[in-house]
Amino acid sequence: MKDLRLGEVEERFATIIWENEPLTSGDLVKLAEAQLNWKKSTTYTVLKKLCERGLFENNSGLVRALISHEEFHSMQSEEFVDLTFNGSLPAFIAAFTSRKKLSDKEISEIKKMIESIKED
Repeated sequence: MKDLRLGEVEERFATIIWENEPLTSGDLVKLAEAQLNWKKSTTYTVLKKLCERGLFENNSGLVRALISHEEFHSMQSEEFVDLTFNGSLPAFIAAFTSRKKLSDKEISEIKKMIESIKED
């Protein structure tokens, strides 16, 4: 994927697709008009841009995601850790917890995640 960053409006548009896919491009135009107050040309312009970036495809008028919403956010998180903390998850966690203390429940959930990874 070329660029994982989405502006606020692009994110709202992408969410419309993720929540309704697969959908026809005509249905997408109607949804974008109703939810974003966009004209048909704006919808197609932004859709083309997001298709070129590898998020979606518009094949014969059927729009679908090439990666899920969850995958997209995972990739964004990974890129953030890579760029900001040289790929070090422990450094990220240290920075995060220096300003925000974890609850006992959060600590327990993280421990369970680590244990399940170790088992695999």
